[in-house]
Amino acid sequence: MDTKTVTLTRPIYRAEGDLAKLTLREPGTGDLRGLKLTDVLQLDVTALLTLLPRITVEGLTGPEAAKLSPGDLARAGGAVVGFFAPETQG
Repeated sequence: MDTKTVTLTRPIYRAEGDLAKLTLREPGTGDLRGLKLTDVLQLDVTALLTLLPRITVEGLTGPEAAKLSPGDLARAGGAVVGFFAPETQG
């Protein structure tokens, strides 16, 4: 399972302990249902707010995703786009 970690500038507060990092797993085809791939790749906010709860190992909720700072959302979106980038050949 391919994952990427995003360090948050504004942690997400939870009763069981704050989240300072998000671990994103590579989306499967089912995770992308109802989304336009172009929207995901263009960092469309609505698409990211739908996708992030589906692929965050820590179980990010929709309301928590909506409270991410713009910078944290952009970094998480950049990590998501990285899953779609072709691997470089050596």
